[in-house]
Amino acid sequence: MAMRKEHDFLGELDIPETVYYGVQTVRALDNFNITGIPISKEPLFIQAWGYVKKAAALANRDCGVLDAKICEAICFACDKLIAGEYAEQFVSDMIQGGAGTSCNMNANEVIANIGLEYLGYKKGDYDNLHPNNHVNCSQSTNDAYPTAFRLALYRKIDLYIGVLDKLQKAFDKKALEFNHVIKMGRTQLQDAVPMTLGAEFHGWATTVREDMQRLKEAQQLICEINMGATAIGTRINAPHGYPELCTKYLADISGIPCTLAEDLIEATSDTGAYVQISGTLKRSAIKISKICNDLRLLSSGPRTGLNEINLPKLQPGSSIMPGKVNPVMPEAVNQTCYYVIGADVTISMAAEAGQLQLNVMEPIIGFSLFTSLSYLSNVLHSLVDKCILGITANEEVCKNMVMNSIGIVTALNPMLGYEACSAIAKEALETGKSVHEIVVVEQKLITQEKWDEVFNIENLIYPKFINK
Repeated sequence: MAMRKEHDFLGELDIPETVYYGVQTVRALDNFNITGIPISKEPLFIQAWGYVKKAAALANRDCGVLDAKICEAICFACDKLIAGEYAEQFVSDMIQGGAGTSCNMNANEVIANIGLEYLGYKKGDYDNLHPNNHVNCSQSTNDAYPTAFRLALYRKIDLYIGVLDKLQKAFDKKALEFNHVIKMGRTQLQDAVPMTLGAEFHGWATTVREDMQRLKEAQQLICEINMGATAIGTRINAPHGYPELCTKYLADISGIPCTLAEDLIEATSDTGAYVQISGTLKRSAIKISKICNDLRLLSSGPRTGLNEINLPKLQPGSSIMPGKVNPVMPEAVNQTCYYVIGADVTISMAAEAGQLQLNVMEPIIGFSLFTSLSYLSNVLHSLVDKCILGITANEEVCKNMVMNSIGIVTALNPMLGYEACSAIAKEALETGKSVHEIVVVEQKLITQEKWDEVFNIENLIYPKFINK
C-alpha cells in the first residue's frame, strides 16, 4: 500500500495514500476506539461540517485573510461534503476526548486534501492548502464543532418531528375509524365512565401533536451559534466583521435561520439548549411509552385480559406456549424510550460537567442526542406501519364491558343522588346484579324509557345533563 508521510507537533506518521484524512485523524483512530460508531454514521453531521467550513472560507475571503483561489478550493470540497460525498472519510469515533477536536481536524484534513486535488496538488501537500492555516482559518474547535453539531441537530429534529406527524396522523385515522365504538373508561385501572375508543385514540393524537409543538419551540434555541468566538469567546485570531459575515453565509448556505450569539463567551461555555432539547425529547419518549403501555393493556388477553383491541400479529410469542402472540412493537417502543430517558441523564451530567470557559463534554451530548433521535425515529416508523395502522376493535367486548360495568351508575347521579347511587353500586358489587336490574327492574327508581334515554349509545358518547 502506497503511503505518504504527515506530521504534527507530536511527530511523523505514515498515512495511506488513498485516504483523505491526515495525521491528526489517524491519532484519533488510535486513541478513541469507544463506540465503534464513526461520525460518518451521521450524514447530517458531515453535511453540517461542509456548511460550517464553507461559510468560514467565504467570510475569511471577504475579510481579506484568505486567498480567493484557496477559498474556491475549500468551497469545492465543502460542496462535495454537502452533496454526501466522501462521508466514509469521516472515521473519528462519536465519543472522544478533546471537546470535538478530532472531529474538527477530521473535517479540516479531508477538506484540505479534496481541495488540494482540485488545485492540482497531491494529498498532504499542505504548503499549498493547509488544514489549520486555511480550512480552520479564524476558527477553533470550540466554535466550529458546536456550530456543526447544532446544524445537524436542527435537521435531525426536523426529521423526528416528521415521524411524530406520521404517528399523530395514524392515531387520528384510527380515532375516526373507532368513533362509534363505545367502551369503558378507566381511572386507577378501575371502571370509570363510558367513552369511545375513537376518543381514546384522538387523545393520543393530541398529545403527540403537542410534543411536536414543544420540539419546534426547543429547536429554535440551537439556531444561536458562536462562530467567530474562536477559543473562548474573545474572538482571538478572527478578523473584524468575520463572526457576523460567517453567520450570514451559514444561514444562506444551510437554510437554517442561524443568529450570532450576543455574548460569545457565554455561548462558548453554555450547553443549556441541549438540556432543553433533551428534556423535551424525554417528555416525548415518556408520553409515547405511556401510550404503548395502554396499547398493551387494551390488547391483553385474548381470553383473560381486556381484549378491547387487537394488535397485528407479527411473530410467534413463545418458544414453549403454542398460539401465544406478544405486543412486540409497543414493547420495542417502551425499551427505546427507556434509552432516551437514560440518555437525558447523560446529557444533564455532561452539561453540568463543563468547567470555566468551555464544556468539553459535547461529544457525548452529541452522541446521546443523535442516537436518541435516530432510535426513536426508527422505532416509531415501525410502530405506525406494523402496529397502529393495523389495529382492530373488538366492538362487542367493549360494549358488553360498558353495560356490565358498575361505573355506569355515575350517569344516574343527577337524578338519584350520590348516596342512592353509592348504595346501588354496593349492591351490584356484592350480588353480581347489573345496575339495570337493580334500578329499573327491582327498585323501579327510573322507567325503562328513562334508562334508554340515559344509556343510549349517542348519550354515552356525547353525554347530556339529564336530571329528571
